[in-house]
Amino acid sequence: MPLPRRLRRLAASLVAALAALLTAALLPFQAAAAEGKVSGGRLDWGIKQSFLTYVTGPIAKGSWGLTGGAATVGGSTFRFHSATGTYDPASGALSAGFSGGVRFTGHQENGVNALDLSVGRITFRAVQGGAAGLYADVSSKSRETGQVSSASQAKLADLSLAGVDLRGAAGTLTLSNVPATLTDAGAKAFGSFYTAGTALDPVTLSVNLPATQPAATQPTTARGTPSPAATTPPATTPAAEPPTAQPTTGQPSSAAPQAPARTEFANGALDWGVRRTFRDYVTGSIAKGRWELGGGAADGGAFYRWTPARGGYDAATGELTAAFSGSVRFTGMRSGDGYGLDLTLANPGVTVAGGRGRLVADISGRTPDGGSQQLTGVRLAVFDAAGLTPEGGLLKAVELPLKLTEEGAKAFGNLYPAGTDMDPLSFAVALDPAAALPPLPDIGSAPAATATPSAAPVASSASSSGGVPVVAVAGGLLVAALAAAGGVLARRRSRRSAPGDAS
Repeated sequence: MPLPRRLRRLAASLVAALAALLTAALLPFQAAAAEGKVSGGRLDWGIKQSFLTYVTGPIAKGSWGLTGGAATVGGSTFRFHSATGTYDPASGALSAGFSGGVRFTGHQENGVNALDLSVGRITFRAVQGGAAGLYADVSSKSRETGQVSSASQAKLADLSLAGVDLRGAAGTLTLSNVPATLTDAGAKAFGSFYTAGTALDPVTLSVNLPATQPAATQPTTARGTPSPAATTPPATTPAAEPPTAQPTTGQPSSAAPQAPARTEFANGALDWGVRRTFRDYVTGSIAKGRWELGGGAADGGAFYRWTPARGGYDAATGELTAAFSGSVRFTGMRSGDGYGLDLTLANPGVTVAGGRGRLVADISGRTPDGGSQQLTGVRLAVFDAAGLTPEGGLLKAVELPLKLTEEGAKAFGNLYPAGTDMDPLSFAVALDPAAALPPLPDIGSAPAATATPSAAPVASSASSSGGVPVVAVAGGLLVAALAAAGGVLARRRSRRSAPGDAS
């Protein structure tokens, strides 16, 4: 039976209202999806464990080194950081490039490495339909000819994303244990040690897909902390006043301003990874431990960052005193409720005098040799600071070689002798309050933990800002709207029906 005209108009109004409601509900997700920017993240890849063993083994007698802020995870997996790229939520196409690299050397003859392979700027690319690959800038020396060949964004590996749908993701997108196989270009890069099709170590990555921010939102740093430039008005120089006429006496003026001999500062950052092999030892199969940050210290992937800084710098003498805040605690070799290894490095400081630099820190806890300590201002290591000069409002040092001292050796429980090369030291202090500190590498949000490593890749799914699936939100609105429409129609109909018709 046709509906009366008024009921048809009512139904049409409800449908229009429902469409508007659904549009409003889906707008935040559509904005996030349309943004499509990759901002921050990490990629973990061991390349191929047998290759690492060969490089450092008795045949090649070589080593590998990290570049560009790359780090290690568990001693045999490399972590590349600061992902940038693009993402299309409609097709699932993703391109994410990561910073950092690794260089392998070995087979040294007459001071020259016959094996010399560098891999950097690793990029993960997935296209519509699920095909994916791992690309990188590669520099490789031929063992036969000694010639070095380089390739930009060569495809090293094919990746299997069978059963994974990358469409519609938002927030943090994680892929775990993605199977990888060597390509023809990858085989050539590895000096034909392996043939195309050889299985490589699986790849795990996590990238951030942030939602579009409102125009009025203040910019933030990579870690989500309000940027100093956004929260603090820049220092302005007062307009110069006209000089006041002074009587001429023929004598030099004693009121002429003098440049301060020492500049005090209240902002800075110190970056230090302590020692890569020590971190790997703590988290490896022997100590089976971990490390945790406190007091505002941050994770930079290959190093820890302590900030802010307070101190002073004398431009005339080059003397520097800088104190930083924060701590890192290493624990391992657990026995009952305690740890055989429990070492905390806190509140590091840097002093420079006569072109010689010192790294100091507060030390507490237990060491692997059974010692217990609670010391303040321990001189851990020394460095050459002869070339340290201010530039752009910053007094900055980048990856200065660092040598362990006798006191530092004792602090580490004599795991390393005095004179051991520690991880390089970088720091920056803002002599000009408006100067920006070097950015911290962005390793992205931590991927969701899983109970056991998955044999197949796992991808995150799209969700609203509140964590509720968008499809569920839309479906709930649809049910509510239809229920409301049904209730109105039922009431309209009941008014026209006789009491006897209800049965």
